[in-house]
Amino acid sequence: MQQIISLEYIEKRIFILRGSKVMLSPHLADLYGVETRTLNQAVKRNGNRFPYDFMFQLNLEEALGLVSQNVIPHKKYLGGTLPYAFTEQGVAMLSTVLHSERAIQMNIAIMRAFVKLREFLLTHKELAKKIAELEQKIGKNETDIRSIVEAIRQLMIPPQKPKREIGFHVKEPTAKYGKTKK
Repeated sequence: MQQIISLEYIEKRIFILRGSKVMLSPHLADLYGVETRTLNQAVKRNGNRFPYDFMFQLNLEEALGLVSQNVIPHKKYLGGTLPYAFTEQGVAMLSTVLHSERAIQMNIAIMRAFVKLREFLLTHKELAKKIAELEQKIGKNETDIRSIVEAIRQLMIPPQKPKREIGFHVKEPTAKYGKTKK
């Protein structure tokens, strides 16, 4: 099967909203080669296939946030309605609603992009875990390292000459012939 669009292109259209990785309805419609309103109508006709954890509609604040991040070029791009956000399961369910050959191919490509993203995040989680373990090891030895560094600093300080006392000092003459002054 020939891939229509690169995985990187699709990955750039996966966002995190409300704690879930999602794709927006305008982007999905573009990938599937249909109008956004056509995609939305197909979803509304099959609403029982799209529970909240598969799809949700953005609120105005979220949409404006996407505009400010240049995810959506302008508020007019939305066409007067707030976009829908589809989770990975929602995108998979779209294949049961849209029946074109392009929709099937795009759905497979999108699923691959979600899998690749999940693998990427898993790799980063493992790296973050290893860094945390290293920080803990360093934390346990930190006091020992500090005391060693402090001891080295003390050794590096040059010895100081005794300070001369301020004032006059009178040296008394020593007694001649073994006599001492009392």
